[in-house]
Amino acid sequence: MTISPREAAWREDLRKAHSAKERAAIPRVKMPELDPAYRITCNEEVNQGISAEQAVLEATRCMDCPNPTCVTGCPVGINIPGFIKEIERGEFLEAAAVLKETSALPAVCGRVCPQEKQCESKCIYHKMKKEPVAIGYLERFAADTARLSSQTTIVGTPARANDASGTGIKVAVVGSGPAGLSFAGDMAKRGYKVTVFEALHEIGGVLKYGIPEFRLPNSIVDEEIDALRDLGVEFVKDCVVGKTLSYDQLLEMGFKGIFVASGAGLPRFMNIPGENLIGVMSSNEYLTRINLMGAGRPGWDTPVLRGKHVAIIGGGNTAMDSVRTARRMGAERAMIVYRRSEAEMPARVEEIKHAKEEGVEFLNLYNPVEYLGDEKGRVTAMRLQRMELGEPDASGRRSPVPVEGAIEEVPVDLVIVSVGVSPNPLIPNTFAGLDVSRRGTIVVDEATMQSSLPELYAGGDIVRGGATVILAMGDGRRAAAAMDEKLSVSD
Repeated sequence: MTISPREAAWREDLRKAHSAKERAAIPRVKMPELDPAYRITCNEEVNQGISAEQAVLEATRCMDCPNPTCVTGCPVGINIPGFIKEIERGEFLEAAAVLKETSALPAVCGRVCPQEKQCESKCIYHKMKKEPVAIGYLERFAADTARLSSQTTIVGTPARANDASGTGIKVAVVGSGPAGLSFAGDMAKRGYKVTVFEALHEIGGVLKYGIPEFRLPNSIVDEEIDALRDLGVEFVKDCVVGKTLSYDQLLEMGFKGIFVASGAGLPRFMNIPGENLIGVMSSNEYLTRINLMGAGRPGWDTPVLRGKHVAIIGGGNTAMDSVRTARRMGAERAMIVYRRSEAEMPARVEEIKHAKEEGVEFLNLYNPVEYLGDEKGRVTAMRLQRMELGEPDASGRRSPVPVEGAIEEVPVDLVIVSVGVSPNPLIPNTFAGLDVSRRGTIVVDEATMQSSLPELYAGGDIVRGGATVILAMGDGRRAAAAMDEKLSVSD
């Protein structure tokens, strides 16, 4: 990565100010959190953010590596050393500007991205048997500082975005989740007229309906979206592309490029007896009713089932969001039922920690085989098969196998199934000529994200079948760069 003379001078000054030994001796910052006994009574954000003093001290831990491997772990290619060094110098708005050069949603990513599996996993501190630099905490700090200071200037914007006329080329985005927003931001900066079509009544996609406010406040998402509006992005709600508008109609409206980021909102079930009982529902429905439709809040009429003994089936981040939500909705016993061990859970370590602090019970190495109901068709119990770990499967994880005869019955009055999702089938089924995989995902060129329809690009869960926010954003950035290159040549 090429650095400017100014940055090279900063690095030299910092090397003189702090030796590697002094930096390594600084302990990693701890994120302040709400007390568990209080936070299960409300929807306030659990992680409270770090102070300016904490941020500067944590930034000082960065070793200023000649070859910053942390960048290779970031799907959107953030200049991690660059923004961290700005924080170390106390230039917090400059740090936010560095983030904005590549990320449309830094305040979001600083909260929900699995940094421990991405950028932080590549930190040189791992070789020293020490905790990595808290890149995610620092990203959140810089983004929040800029947000709270009302600093909206986008530094590093390409010249075409500063031209009032822009390119004059219209591009459409289907879906306002992280992939769509990332693509929209990059194309707006390049001077395109971007319109985002969202099927729901709120902009934000999974950031709004899938992630609870105690992890990602809606106000944060709204402010990131407002920043895109300031760039000229237009948002159209309550528009179901594939029903309200067809592919041909989008082209007739003058859109020269279309980016599909319609997500993977189709829930999966396990096809076991009793799944049709009242009180067995998907995590998609449960979280959407509460997060997006206000169920349980004063003044909102959206109904939602409340349980005293609630089981969530699955071990991912969505399962943790669901079980922690259930605690906040009054569950006395909230359980995670997962067929593998805790060490193999795909959920973030921090989310598992928070769930345990909030009184969640973990039933690891158990798998539901049947749900039992009463005479009114309401779920009353689940039958669980005890599991043990066998040989590794194709993913490298040890496969769970049943322990013969080991069946237990556990009382429940609400079951939330969180065992994965499938791609939204609407666009794959209605856009003629679009290549679709056996899994229902749109087939694209991995380098450009272009589909079999030359004007149509796609990214996020509609391509991956299920992924993280930051991976979806990376897809949006790649698609924007490729579509810009193609349209620039055509223009």
